[in-house]
Amino acid sequence: MPGGEWDGSGSDPLGKAVLRRLLEHPKFEVLPLKNVLDQVGHLPEGSTVSVTASPTKTLEDTVNLAGDLRLRGFDVIPHLSARMTHDKTHLAALLDRLAGLRISRVFVVGGDAPQRGIFPDGHSLLLAMDDLGHELTEIGVPSYPEGHAVIPDSNLRQALHDKQPYASYMTTQMCFDARAIVDFVAECRVDGVSLPVQIGIPGVADRLKLLQISTRIGVGQSMRFLAKHRGLVSRFVRPGGDAPEELLEGLGSGVSYPGIGIVGVHIYTFNQCETTERWRQEYLETL
Repeated sequence: MPGGEWDGSGSDPLGKAVLRRLLEHPKFEVLPLKNVLDQVGHLPEGSTVSVTASPTKTLEDTVNLAGDLRLRGFDVIPHLSARMTHDKTHLAALLDRLAGLRISRVFVVGGDAPQRGIFPDGHSLLLAMDDLGHELTEIGVPSYPEGHAVIPDSNLRQALHDKQPYASYMTTQMCFDARAIVDFVAECRVDGVSLPVQIGIPGVADRLKLLQISTRIGVGQSMRFLAKHRGLVSRFVRPGGDAPEELLEGLGSGVSYPGIGIVGVHIYTFNQCETTERWRQEYLETL
């Protein structure tokens, strides 16, 4: 840990103050499903909403939804999936569309879809974006505290180094192990990755609805998602599950350590915005 030892406790007053700051203005991730417009109505006006790129849809679907949310007053961050982008002409059209919608932030992922064009991963898409030129002011990229189901850890570390010149921040994929998150970020700092970090946490979702979402986004994608997020199944199906505050408080003083660079929280809502926002407001009252 840069600067000292992590106590792994949520009792630290400074840590609680930082948690409150992070939770006051989180990013809310939503899926491009039919219920999304109804659900985002439960979020505070002007919230930052991240829109995923579903392998069962197109990037145009993601951008169109982002445009609808932009008109509703949200600060929108659509995902651009490398494997769903056909070529540089397609990419240029997407960037032009975003500029026309006055959307200046994106999140670049490799994506779980079968490769549809010339871009195999996020780094290749970032290089093409830089070559084309764009008006974006912020670009986020993913990171993996517990590794990836099919990508070796050494490749993931190199990918962060390669993406760093083109990215503004990195978001951790959902992980329920606070120690793994803090250790991962600390190791990134030692390894020379200085990108600010958004900590990914689960929202509060009904388990039956989670299963329904899984069938709607496709069995293949669900299996890949669950494979990437180790322990997700057991966390949600065991009695009681896990409340998001348990993970946040488990981060303890790690969130406030000098040089750690944790700047925000990214909430995976599973389109359960109503229950997630109710939890967030109630938890903020305790901090």
